[in-house]
Amino acid sequence: MRKIICLAMALLFAFAAQACAGPEKSLTNDEAEAILKDAIPNVKILNVSQAPVKGLWEVMLQTGSKKGIVYIDYSKQYFISGVILDVKNKKNITAERFGELNKVDSSNIPLDDALTLGAEGAKYRVIVFTDPDCPYCSKMHTEMKKVVDKRKDIVFFIKMYPLPMHPDAKWKAKSIICNKSLKMLEDNFNHKKIAKDECATTAVDDNIRLAGQLGINGTPAVILPGGKVEAGYREADTLIKLITKE
Repeated sequence: MRKIICLAMALLFAFAAQACAGPEKSLTNDEAEAILKDAIPNVKILNVSQAPVKGLWEVMLQTGSKKGIVYIDYSKQYFISGVILDVKNKKNITAERFGELNKVDSSNIPLDDALTLGAEGAKYRVIVFTDPDCPYCSKMHTEMKKVVDKRKDIVFFIKMYPLPMHPDAKWKAKSIICNKSLKMLEDNFNHKKIAKDECATTAVDDNIRLAGQLGINGTPAVILPGGKVEAGYREADTLIKLITKE
């Protein structure tokens, strides 16, 4: 045990000395890729910059359609996969940077198939990917209705994104889109039967494909006006803060 403690202390002091000595001249994208390629197959380096912690570089990367962040130390021997927390300011710095990295251009997202909740010409335009059989989507929808009751300057555009784990979700999503019916979606969320009334639309498959391209793999998923993606359920007041902050 004593040897292990001594070794841990030695590593800690070595890292501290290295950090205080200042960064090396640079870490190039090619160097970062060479360090990571064995651990992360098909990695593509998007950006390398100084991390908020001395002794580390922040590396933004992509594998397939997924983007992420890791940290490489100044020795270029180690990389860290995890989060950096600002304890004093109670911030998850990595999560904030990840949100910036995964911003999307919402102007390129087609809304012809979307259901509208709120005034279509409202100042703050929010896109929500939802699954008709997702319980958290149902809860979120209730909160979204509270939002538009409180704030007439916020509108939600709801796109159907059925998940493969819900066997009936796809025909429900298709029926809702074919009828362009917010009521059908809300009836379904309220556990009422809806008609199986499908048409020849490709919108559901298009939405599934689009979600994959955007790195969205769960519901509910909210795209804020500035393009930041927020995954998961949020209460009304939190939604308002997120939307208007951007």
